[in-house]
Amino acid sequence: MEIIEKSTMNDLAKEVFQIEADSILKLKDRINENLEKAISVIINSKGRVIVTGMGKSGHIGRKIAATLSSTGTPSYFLHPAESTHGDSGIITREDVVIAISNSGETTELLNLLPLIKRFEVPLIVFAGNKNSTLGKCADIYFDISVEKEACPLGKAPTASTTATLAMGDALAVCLLKRRGFSTEDFLLYHPSGTLGKGILYMVKDLMLKDKSLLPIAHEDDTFLETVDLISKKKLGCALIVNSENKLTGLLTDGDIRRILLRYPDVSVLTNKMIMTKNPKTIAAEDMATKALAFMEKYSITSLAVCDEGGSPIGIIHIHDLLRAGVA
Repeated sequence: MEIIEKSTMNDLAKEVFQIEADSILKLKDRINENLEKAISVIINSKGRVIVTGMGKSGHIGRKIAATLSSTGTPSYFLHPAESTHGDSGIITREDVVIAISNSGETTELLNLLPLIKRFEVPLIVFAGNKNSTLGKCADIYFDISVEKEACPLGKAPTASTTATLAMGDALAVCLLKRRGFSTEDFLLYHPSGTLGKGILYMVKDLMLKDKSLLPIAHEDDTFLETVDLISKKKLGCALIVNSENKLTGLLTDGDIRRILLRYPDVSVLTNKMIMTKNPKTIAAEDMATKALAFMEKYSITSLAVCDEGGSPIGIIHIHDLLRAGVA
């Protein structure tokens, strides 16, 4: 048995990455008016997108159909070999077909052409040869050809399937954008798992809102009184309000340490003198992911939740997001 050096394997793996990356990047130069045509045809269709492909192209087709469905474009995968035994009945005159074949001559796909043309169903083709039978029958053609496969034998579909998948992703993302598909829409298709958790919760679902537990102090309270409040409430901060109960400042554990080092006599200090003014806040109706983004952006661990008038009604901590699986 031939022993292959570890470094040789590493070099081969890197070469695979380079070949496949180059294959994807070359797709950029092939984006033209056909993309807009495909988007318009799919958006204006009253049916679904039927994706079909054989072998490795079929595996990629299943992924493309799944991505389209999860981002607002109802799609199904049709196995072309099964289609000639009754499954082609899922294709209606309202649908759009995406056929995938690197050669453009896959027999099982060509067998579908009479039905597609009879129903006058728009045919979008992903193929590596525009002059192939499938390419010539396409209403909209996407060139997914590659200079070479990453497989050293030049046989196993590798770079070509990667390029096809990337083209499918590009189409799905463009459709998502054109539809105005939102995070709330995304949740409807991903109600469980980590994809859904990030947008499952609003701030109001996770925030501490029990008024008896909220660490709220007034501007005129003394620093020492507020330190005692922070210790009792055990949230690591105090929300500072004015006489109208509007949030005007924040005092955190970190602030306390800095103040103790800076002032020789803290007994004369009031919150108004040493609080952090205009603290970051969030609304109860905002998504929990927005709270997480704020915390990451400003390197903080909690946010005051205020109503429309600027009065604090709650507080949300990074630990709340962690427990809910958002972070």
